[in-house]
Amino acid sequence: MTTDTRAAKTFYTKVVGWGVRDASMPGIAYELFTAGTISIGGLIELPEEARKMGARPSWVGYVGVDDVDATADRVRKLGGAVHIPPKTIPNVSRFSVIADPQMATLALFKWLKPDQAQPAEPNILGGVGWHELIAADWEKAWPFYSELFGWQTVEADFGAIGAYQLFSAAGQTIGGMLTKHPTLTVPFWLYYFNVDDIDVAVRRVEAGGGRVVSGPLEVRNGRWITQCTDSQGAIFALVGKRSRDGIGYFKRAASRDPDARLR
Repeated sequence: MTTDTRAAKTFYTKVVGWGVRDASMPGIAYELFTAGTISIGGLIELPEEARKMGARPSWVGYVGVDDVDATADRVRKLGGAVHIPPKTIPNVSRFSVIADPQMATLALFKWLKPDQAQPAEPNILGGVGWHELIAADWEKAWPFYSELFGWQTVEADFGAIGAYQLFSAAGQTIGGMLTKHPTLTVPFWLYYFNVDDIDVAVRRVEAGGGRVVSGPLEVRNGRWITQCTDSQGAIFALVGKRSRDGIGYFKRAASRDPDARLR
């Protein structure tokens, strides 16, 4: 959801390499970002009413469930909030926008026709490779998600940022949770998009008017991550390998400028 859909479309198609397909309905302009034939996400104007209430451009993740109405009821019972009660998009889906007890926002989703569903492809280029909850307190947040969606803990990493709890769905590790830094005002979900070259993608972020918040930082399996904001200020992240020549963009810059540093 953004304040400038045209600029956002240009930004993400260049940075991540997505295609775009129109999926508008009467009275609602809506476009789908695609990776090949797979729909990755959507693009829609941030409503004026939401802007007046202080809403800013952001990504909202959708979690597939068997019954949107029943799951929304459980959200309330578990201490969360239902911002948009279950609604039906004719011939497409049923959805609801919710928040966990610490007010991180998500959406519930179910296709109306089983053949509309697309398998999750976390490793494809342009796909969502990782889902990360920046919580007020991840240990208090975890019971809500495990009870609501049946997610399971995998293992925990401990480093400079503190504990980082990995979790899985249907036997596949899909994300992690950590407690946010005190300077971050609100909890939120962060989504990592797969790119083939992290250094090239970073340059495209900056060329497109976005900003690198942190990274690139090396994580597991030779992958690197960077956290960014787009040209409207929505936060997102990228994950991928470094440059094919084995010397990343930032290392090359450092070799030319002794004062250059990784962000």
